[in-house]
Amino acid sequence: MDFLFDYISVNTFWTILFIIHALLAVALLGALTHQAAAVLTPPRTGDTGGFVRRFRSVSAPSYTAVVCLLWVLAFIFGGWIYAKYRIYVRIPIEQEGFYKTLGAFELKEHLSSIGLGLLPLYWYLWKNVANTTYASARKWLTIVLAAICWYSFLSGHIVNNVRGFGL
Repeated sequence: MDFLFDYISVNTFWTILFIIHALLAVALLGALTHQAAAVLTPPRTGDTGGFVRRFRSVSAPSYTAVVCLLWVLAFIFGGWIYAKYRIYVRIPIEQEGFYKTLGAFELKEHLSSIGLGLLPLYWYLWKNVANTTYASARKWLTIVLAAICWYSFLSGHIVNNVRGFGL
């Protein structure tokens, strides 16, 4: 990988990784939000058009593979970036005494790992969408994963706003 640094700086490399991680997170957030909206408030018959109806009338099962892939990819890039975070971001935040911010990010790490562990069950429930026995579990697991994703996204932004990346 050292050959790469002949062409770009180390800071540019880490910034590119961070941007890729953020873009994956935004895509995951959008997919899970659409799917959660579809299971929470399915469109009613006779409902007139409009943005809200189109937003929630997506084919919820079609998001399953994308959500799983995006979660795993965002997790991998986040884990890769984590080494830099531990040294260059977390230590100065600790020194400044922002312990609540650090705690919120620690919770993000744990929730993201729990979400990763729930993906096989999520996959199974959505691949068996014809089985109505799983409808409630499928709905609530999707909502839990969407909540984890939103929390992770927002807490990541907070930490980035407190310290910034690559400073």
